[in-house]
Amino acid sequence: MDLQLRGKRALVTGASRGIGRAIAETLAEEGCALALCARGAADLETAASQLRARGARVHAEPVDVTDHAALAAFVDRSAAELGGLDVVVSNVSAGAAKDADQWQRGLDADVLGLVRLTEAAVPHLERSRGSIVSIGTTNAVDNAWPSAPNAYSSLKAAVVHYASAQAHALGPRGIRVNTVSPGPVFFEGGAWATIKEHRREAYDDMIARSPVGRIGTPQDVAAAVAFLASPLSGYTNGAHLVVDGGITSRVQL
Repeated sequence: MDLQLRGKRALVTGASRGIGRAIAETLAEEGCALALCARGAADLETAASQLRARGARVHAEPVDVTDHAALAAFVDRSAAELGGLDVVVSNVSAGAAKDADQWQRGLDADVLGLVRLTEAAVPHLERSRGSIVSIGTTNAVDNAWPSAPNAYSSLKAAVVHYASAQAHALGPRGIRVNTVSPGPVFFEGGAWATIKEHRREAYDDMIARSPVGRIGTPQDVAAAVAFLASPLSGYTNGAHLVVDGGITSRVQL
């Protein structure tokens, strides 16, 4: 299926590893030029170099999305470098570490990172009638398992709500906004790789709970993001697409 993304210009935050990198790779395969950022310059340059070797046009900068001025400047430089923006993917998260700073760190990265990214991207996306995809989590919508009363779950719920509200506000301006919420996703160096190594019983329990009998991959999430970002989903706005193999217990309404 042609997603009609060839020649589009896509910006992805947190693109050096895991889900963000898979999103960048998928969009590149669909023919997008890319603007990528992440905090780690070395990993980001490795990802960018590998994508360029495959023929993708890539603009990459090390950026911490909690530095909101730097994030906005990156958006503007990316648009100038690529000749505009058609797709913006907000993928960065502060994660689920439970420490004294978790609420402020999550607010700055997960919520305000999306807010400031959206504000900076809107003038560019309005010109291209583009789209925004935010990355949430099943923890935002299901308290049964494996959610917990921590900052990550609560602040990701705010991400889902904010994206939905912006879909209604920006739709009349030609910009669609949707959210993809992954369930458990395994990649080397990720949270579930750590759980597999140090808490194997919890990892095996998750597999047993999964109706499809496996954990998710970054590519599973990237495919959903690419569809929602594409012109082919032009009538999809304000959607919250859960990609979890059916592991959440709620009825999808």
